[in-house]
Amino acid sequence: MTATPRPPAADEPPSGNEPPNGNVPPAANEPPAATEPSAANEPLVELADVSKFYGNVKALEHVSLEVHAGEITCVLGDNGAGKSTLIKIIAGLHRPDSGRFLIEGEEARLANPRDALDRGIATVYQDLAVVPLMPVWRNFFLGSEPTTGFGPFKRLDVRKMRETTRAELLRMGIDLRDLDQPIGTLSGGERQCVAIARAVHFGAKVLVLDEPTAALGVKQSGVVLKYVAAARDAGLGVVLITHNPHHAHLVGDRFVLLKRGTMSGSHTKDDVTLDELTRQMAGGSELEELSHELARAQAPTRLGGHPVDGDPR
Repeated sequence: MTATPRPPAADEPPSGNEPPNGNVPPAANEPPAATEPSAANEPLVELADVSKFYGNVKALEHVSLEVHAGEITCVLGDNGAGKSTLIKIIAGLHRPDSGRFLIEGEEARLANPRDALDRGIATVYQDLAVVPLMPVWRNFFLGSEPTTGFGPFKRLDVRKMRETTRAELLRMGIDLRDLDQPIGTLSGGERQCVAIARAVHFGAKVLVLDEPTAALGVKQSGVVLKYVAAARDAGLGVVLITHNPHHAHLVGDRFVLLKRGTMSGSHTKDDVTLDELTRQMAGGSELEELSHELARAQAPTRLGGHPVDGDPR
């Protein structure tokens, strides 16, 4: 007759083949379990294979880009490259015909620019959407003016607007002489800086800048780029539209090059130099071919000290 195995006593250690209570402790050299990727690496805004057509006109075709918090994504291209169309898609003015538009990982269909603002996307165009004859503080709150009082006694809270404007501008490092002066009397660089500070104040997570240095001199361009970097350091994701590779490489973290509505390059700052970025921006191989065509023809050579046929010398 076969003997029935005796169960171990309560204080008897289990055999080498039996885990205690069914739980096996992890080995000392066992790698930890894989964790899900951090949401911090998720782009604030992502365009994946986005295309936009106006009838038979190809404005954008299979364009992709990512905008991360605390980074500047530069979009470079010549006139007609598709930069304006790209801005309008991100700003909610136009919808892409194909591809995916994601905001913080969720597919988005923006009906209008107000939807984009509500989702934290602020766009600063070249004309800045300011009223030149209004004071700086009034332009800072243009369209979003706080009020005080009730009913027929409701009025603009001028004191709050003045105090908030000064505090927000100082927080961005902008110290204006007089907030009551018309904004049209400020320099182009100062107006750009006020527009950037306004977008940051109203809770923008993504700041889209349309050629902010296009009409500025060297010194004013440097001032604007400093405040663009300040917005990046404040944790915003910045999209900088420009045709100047020197400005882009100075502050950018990612670079997307557009040419006739298609992507001609996508780089990070670590894998592209300023010279290479400039070469691609200028046309690269096309520019080299043009330089050969424009090269001066060689002067007729002399054979044995005598001019060749056709040389009048």
